[in-house]
Amino acid sequence: MKINNVGYNHRHDADFLIERPDGSGDCLLLLLRTDAVFTLDRREITVRKDSFFLYPEGMPQFYRCVPKHEFANDWIHFSFEEGEEAEFFGREIPYARGIPTASIEFLSWCVKAIADEFASGSPYARENMQHYMWLIFNRVSDGLHLTGEKIHDTEHEMLMTIRHKIYAEPYIPRTITWAAHEIRMSPASFQYYYKKIFGVTFVQDFINAKIEYARMLLTSTNLTSHDIAGKCGYRNYEHFTRQFKERSGITPLEYRRLKNKDSTAE
Repeated sequence: MKINNVGYNHRHDADFLIERPDGSGDCLLLLLRTDAVFTLDRREITVRKDSFFLYPEGMPQFYRCVPKHEFANDWIHFSFEEGEEAEFFGREIPYARGIPTASIEFLSWCVKAIADEFASGSPYARENMQHYMWLIFNRVSDGLHLTGEKIHDTEHEMLMTIRHKIYAEPYIPRTITWAAHEIRMSPASFQYYYKKIFGVTFVQDFINAKIEYARMLLTSTNLTSHDIAGKCGYRNYEHFTRQFKERSGITPLEYRRLKNKDSTAE
């Protein structure tokens, strides 16, 4: 799978309009954060916010914001490579249909991760981006076809609260015991449902939150990487650099140099 371009949390004014009669030359994945109007077979269809939409390669692309409203979305232009589209079809995800999803925050996080990898220059970026793409497809397919046990909406909201806390304050020590106690679940149930909803364990997600915060500090401050490790809640610098490289493909210092170079080029 080849990622051609990616955009995270893009926002547009009320005159936003896309008109591509011949398509974009590749597949286009959209995550809608606001309602949008699509023209399909000469009919206008409103697709609600928190929906997944996928244009196949070669299909005309006509969509716009709802009149007098802003437009916000995440998007990925990509191309399937040999055998991948058949594997995608196995997930029974329809093209050109708005698919509401309760996992929009997780899917959007995956797009952000792809955007970070796309700009990283890491030798592992292509592999990592493919991993996140299949995570998106798997989660959308689960939402369409999974008929097993479902978590109640109230529990989903409580788990989202925990997730927002670790991403808002990744420098505060958090444990599974703490998180489970916060929402009155047993640790075992908490871990099961967290992985089920977000596609990642609480521990791994907490590490992801720390690394995301570290990336922000590396590109927006002059703090040393040792200081940043401490501000992200790490007591051991070597442990910080190891986890950073596992998720970014490069060290914190290499990441800062790369981002500074990109900024200078712009």
